[in-house]
Amino acid sequence: MNTQTFSILVIDDDKSMRQSLLDLLEAAGWQAAALSRATAAVDRMAEIQPDVILSDVRMPGMSGLDLLAALDKNTAPPLVLISAHGDIPMAVKAIQDGAYSFVEKPYEPRRLLTILRHAAEQNRMKQSNTRLKERLFKLSGLDRVLLGQTDQVAHLRQDILDLAETGATVLIEGETGTGKELVARALHDLGTDAGAPFLALNCAALSQNTFETEMFGVAGETEGRLLTASGGTLFLDEICSCPLAVQAKLLRVLEDKHVLPVNAQHPVPVSFRVISATNEDVTLAVQEGRLRQDLLFRINTMILTLPPLRQRRDDLMLLTAHFLDEFARVYETTSPEISQDDLAALLAHDWPGNVRELRNVCERRVLSNRRGGGSMAQAIRSDQHLDDVPDTLREAVAAFERELIAKAVKAHKGRMDAAAEALGIGRRTLNEKIVKLGLDKDALL
Repeated sequence: MNTQTFSILVIDDDKSMRQSLLDLLEAAGWQAAALSRATAAVDRMAEIQPDVILSDVRMPGMSGLDLLAALDKNTAPPLVLISAHGDIPMAVKAIQDGAYSFVEKPYEPRRLLTILRHAAEQNRMKQSNTRLKERLFKLSGLDRVLLGQTDQVAHLRQDILDLAETGATVLIEGETGTGKELVARALHDLGTDAGAPFLALNCAALSQNTFETEMFGVAGETEGRLLTASGGTLFLDEICSCPLAVQAKLLRVLEDKHVLPVNAQHPVPVSFRVISATNEDVTLAVQEGRLRQDLLFRINTMILTLPPLRQRRDDLMLLTAHFLDEFARVYETTSPEISQDDLAALLAHDWPGNVRELRNVCERRVLSNRRGGGSMAQAIRSDQHLDDVPDTLREAVAAFERELIAKAVKAHKGRMDAAAEALGIGRRTLNEKIVKLGLDKDALL
């Protein structure tokens, strides 16, 4: 017996039929509401929130087919149509247009209840999957970069969630600071093999002379990085800056799906999901001979383009408020109010460093506010003059980074992925900074 309680909205202009359906559904344990007009259903859908809709076809004003066309297919519950005047062509057309099912009057009660229960169960499952995706999206850290309400960002979020499940090869395009590595990690974390390794390679730093030793390993001595990451995701960052000789070796691995360790007699099989990223025009890089065309064809099965912040000005205030609140929590202070002058400064700036730059500006604004002063304009100007910082202040910058990282590690109780997300950097970058700055993570906790 089905113990789950479902809700249903019945729409029929025939009062006796409406009451008959309500009696049947309530006897079967449903929570049922009824309306005599489809136009009222459109207005009250958000209020009633049914698991399924059962609607007559021929009614005064808006018909059941008109209601089907008016519903948002992405958010509306399934619609089951019922009619005494229905015929096969009408039923086929209704289902092609998105109806869940079509039932003729007089209906057989058990069959109708079975159809409605299946429709409601499918809707509950869809809602559950949507909530799970939203939760995973937040846990992945993407909400920190792709927070926003513009259509461009909303579509990008959905593309990332959809592609994560497919395991397809993805090329991520976007300017510096748009969050390409966070997107790559999210594609991995939201995929079916989230527990598998994630190997991020800065292609600009790969050396032709040491590539095979480091990546393939040496037989009987060391295991190469590609072997240890097999079964997971290979992230090729700055792919257009990869030396051509290394590109050839990478292409061979991707095509042959095996590596030959140095001094080994036999190749070892490997498999990866390949995600690449670039802040350059790949077509131009191919034309200039800096990127092999055959390698590009291997890595661009699907392309995600991250928009620069200057194209997302409608999201600017939302992102600013989010980052100000975030850094206020990290530094245990209050978030500064955004004045009209602050708003003008934010909108006037071109944001060449994109979301990463905005994060830095908001952090600087919170720190100055904690000391009782500052403005957004001053915080932005500090970013503009970073290139003019003399060498004698390098230690001061390192001290600032040391303090910020220490606070983030403490705030997130040693959870390094969470600390990296709060800082707006990748986990690999955070580990490198901890080593470089001489921080003892255990001593911070």
